[in-house]
Amino acid sequence: MGQKKEVYHVKPLSEGKKNIIAALMDEYDIETADDIQEALKDLLGGTIKSMMEAEMTDHLGYEKSARSDSNNARNGTKKKTIRSNYGEFELDVPQDRNSSFDPKIVKKRQKDISGIDDKIISMYARGLTTRQISDQIEEIYGFECSESFISDVTDKILKDIEEWQNRPLDDIYPVVYIDAVHFSVREDNIVKKLAAYVILGISEEGRKDVLSLQVGENESAKYWLSVLNEIKNRGVKDIMVLCADGLTGIKEAISSAFPSTEYQRCIVHMVRNTLKYVYYKDMKPFAADLKTIYLAASEEAGRKALDEVAEKWNEKYPHAMKRWYDNWDVICPIFKFSMATRKVIYTTNAIESLNSSYKKLNRQRSVFPNSTALLKSLYLSTMQVMKKWTQPIHGWGGLYNEFCIMYEGRMGL
Repeated sequence: MGQKKEVYHVKPLSEGKKNIIAALMDEYDIETADDIQEALKDLLGGTIKSMMEAEMTDHLGYEKSARSDSNNARNGTKKKTIRSNYGEFELDVPQDRNSSFDPKIVKKRQKDISGIDDKIISMYARGLTTRQISDQIEEIYGFECSESFISDVTDKILKDIEEWQNRPLDDIYPVVYIDAVHFSVREDNIVKKLAAYVILGISEEGRKDVLSLQVGENESAKYWLSVLNEIKNRGVKDIMVLCADGLTGIKEAISSAFPSTEYQRCIVHMVRNTLKYVYYKDMKPFAADLKTIYLAASEEAGRKALDEVAEKWNEKYPHAMKRWYDNWDVICPIFKFSMATRKVIYTTNAIESLNSSYKKLNRQRSVFPNSTALLKSLYLSTMQVMKKWTQPIHGWGGLYNEFCIMYEGRMGL
């Protein structure tokens, strides 16, 4: 069931408020809702100006009409365009001779008092383009925001991204997942596919955390070794199981960077890739047969089930099961675990929520203008998903004990 919308109840008006409203209607000849907006804009500007004048008096130490021996004095006003929730308006900002006045109500370089930066970043996180954001801002708030302005606002998070990408990590992660999502990006006036690689870890407390998010490099053992060395340099000393699809060079990189780590081929991807070229009417029975392999009680039983599935389907799909035989050495690590622990390792539920948010970005934007724009969107989308990760994964206590026994001396120290 969806959440009920909170209803705002108008409180009974006091006599004072009724008098203010009557004076407002009389002063501004209000007839429509737009007239109310214009009146509020005018009142807001006047209120801010009065507050600034009071701040100037406090700054100088004497009233506007008073005499003073101070070497500083009022020096007229300077016009400044301010954006607000009621639209744009011009403000006369008081000046002083020494240029030492620093107003608090609207600061020297502040041009927006509507919280528009946060709104822009929120819309950018949902995958809207700078043009779409610009159109929405103009429609909702009544003032123009150029695409370059919006890009400048979102560029403010680049420092946050850099700090996040370099933050220290835990010593140990029982399980780490690596996955890739592909996006179309325009570079040098050519649209090409770039991959976003995400590394997600499960901590010793059972909490999910995105350890790394990178855009673009071609997969190779050299590339993956540099990625794994980066998380080592940020504090990771050991990983028990690393689950990934058949990323080029990942197996060799793991054995070099984390020689004690077991590489587990992602079963979800194995199943998807096997069924990719299977007729629709065969998908359900074929998927059910594949389950007999990875849900087998032991490696020996799993291998027997593999032979039976291959024998059943090879005539119709002669190449479908070849990848299972070729990758058996990185499929079989799961068989030593209980069914509950297997599900944590081979089902990528933890990373699927991320992928789902990333795919929404793909639906919002057919092409990203550059790799930086893609990285900003991915980071903001990742932060939105991670806000929901407030609890350890279900049943983590039992899984943790199993890992401690299975990897004795490496966990729980």
